[in-house]
Amino acid sequence: MPAAEPSPRQDPEDGGRSGPTRRRWSRPSLGAAAVVVVLVLAGALFATSARTADGTDLRASTSDLRSQVVARERDVARDDRRLAQLQEEVSRLGQEVDDPAAQQLQSEAGALAGAAGLDPVDGPGLVITLDDAPRAADTAASGASGVSADVLIVHQQDLQAVVNALWAGGATAVGLQDQRIISTSAVRCVGNVLRLQGRLYAPPYTVRAVGDPAALKAAVDSSPAVRAYLSDAARVGLGWQLRQEDVSVPGWDGSLQLAHATVPR
Repeated sequence: MPAAEPSPRQDPEDGGRSGPTRRRWSRPSLGAAAVVVVLVLAGALFATSARTADGTDLRASTSDLRSQVVARERDVARDDRRLAQLQEEVSRLGQEVDDPAAQQLQSEAGALAGAAGLDPVDGPGLVITLDDAPRAADTAASGASGVSADVLIVHQQDLQAVVNALWAGGATAVGLQDQRIISTSAVRCVGNVLRLQGRLYAPPYTVRAVGDPAALKAAVDSSPAVRAYLSDAARVGLGWQLRQEDVSVPGWDGSLQLAHATVPR
């Protein structure tokens, strides 16, 4: 809250002297009038701030914001567990329905579950890990000149480049951190934190893909965006690790409702 500026100090003025038997009303001096105005304005500011804050601290500390983020993450995790329980219950109740039409729809939905990313997938593939440069990295340690702070962190476009390259290489399933990437997934970063489908993640970031390892690696190596990241990795120490191994990608267990869509042109 802005503080009222102090009025300049002034020498007091004697607005009038009273005689021994007669008292005269003195006119307020300019300095006294200024003090009154300042006090009125300060009171108005205090009253406005009190109404705006409504009993809360207008200057929330960083620790308060951090605790709110942690609390919201706990809420999301709790809701995810509840959603999984309800989905299992719906699936169980659906299997108990003795109706040929309903059973036919369930059979069709089951056939599409794999393509929609609802089923877990296991098989050979690649695991790629990206990480920010060490905190102690600077232009002197890296041997580079004119390096900005943005170059030292993993960005949204870096993760998107890896995921897109894996799809281009024929991946049958892709996961980022502990989540499955499906057609409605959006890889977004807020600052240096990944926001994926309602959850927040800090680096390092791990991408898993099931598919032909040689084809996947060739697609990653040929991606211009990935090559740009690797160039910065060699220059400033960004983390990059690519491993070929058996991969497990979980099935998507969230909502499939599509809120917005446009026809590509």
